[in-house]
Formats: sequence, C-alpha cells, structure tokens
Amino acid sequence: MSTAGPSASSSHPVLVAQGDWTKNLVHLAKTAELKKHALTLQLHTAQILSAHSNLDQKSKAIQDVKEQKNKLDSERNRLLASLREADMLESKLNEEANELQTKIKSIAEGEYAVAKADVDRLRQELGQEPLPSLQQTLEDKKAQFMNDLRVQQAEATVPSKRSSDEFTDGQPGSKRPRGRPKGSRTNKKQKNPPATPIFTTDPAQAAT
Repeated sequence: MSTAGPSASSSHPVLVAQGDWTKNLVHLAKTAELKKHALTLQLHTAQILSAHSNLDQKSKAIQDVKEQKNKLDSERNRLLASLREADMLESKLNEEANELQTKIKSIAEGEYAVAKADVDRLRQELGQEPLPSLQQTLEDKKAQFMNDLRVQQAEATVPSKRSSDEFTDGQPGSKRPRGRPKGSRTNKKQKNPPATPIFTTDPAQAAT
C-alpha cells in the first residue's frame, strides 16, 4: 500500500506578474530620456533667444553707426568741397599778390625812380630838402592809417559812455545839474587832416 505525499506545486505556489511590466519599464525609461532632452532643448532655446536679443541690439547699433557714417561722409564731402574752394581762392589771391608785387617793383625801379631823381634834383637846385624815400612814405601812410583807425574806434565808444553816464543813482534820464554846459561831454578828438600829397600835377606847386 502506498501513500501519495503532497506535491511541490501545492506547497510552493508560482508568482505571476500582474500586467505588462516590460512595457512599463520601457515607458519609464523613455519618459526619463524625454525629460533629459527637454531640459537640453530648453537650455538651447534660452541660448538662442539670448543670442537673438543680442543680435537685435547689434543690428540697431550697426544701423546707428551707418547713419552716423553717412552723416560724416556728407560732412566730409562738404568740408572737402570747402577746402577745394579755399585752395582755389588762396591760389588766386597769391597770384594777384605776386602780380601786385611785380608791378610795385617794376614801377619803383623804373618810372618812380626816374621821377623821384628828377624831383630831388630840382628841389636841391631850389635849396629844398629831398623827398623822403618810398619806404619812409609807406611807413608814414601805415602809421596814419593805424592812427585814423584808433580815432574811429574811440569815437565809436563815446555814445555808449554817454548813455552810461545818464544813469544816476539807478534813475535813467535824470536832469543835468545846473551850471553844467550841455556840450561839456562832447568828444574833442578830431580826425587827423588828410596827408598832403607828395606829388602834384602842377609844376609850380611841385617846385615848392
């Protein structure tokens, strides 16, 4: 007689997985990888946006520089044109000045020298002093011109001085004190009389 013992399958039950755990693992792995790539994408997106912002600023700065450059180019062209005009004017003035110097030298060494020699000779025969030299005459003319200019400038300052004198104690237009002549503040300066010409067309006057 044999007795059957309990089977191993009944004493140790087999564990069975609930659901598809392989798919869940794959899904979790892919989700983690997605988050990783999403963070990387966000980082690159932020870098691109920052670069675009800097690019916009650079573009605006480039436009401003171009506008400033155009203004400078226009100003440079204007200055170059003005410089060319100034060069042309300087050249013309130098040419005219050289012509005048040549003319002065030609007259001084030619007709003027002969005429002055004749005049000095005749004046010496008449017991008169010779005429001053041409250089002395030019210096005298220059001194007279400067003196006349100073007189004109002094006369131009007289009206402003008069107007300031009319204000007394902060009251403009105050009456003059009695006993004061009205013309006491008039300018007593007079212009120098015109210089007597050295040469004259009258032979009788030239002899004197």
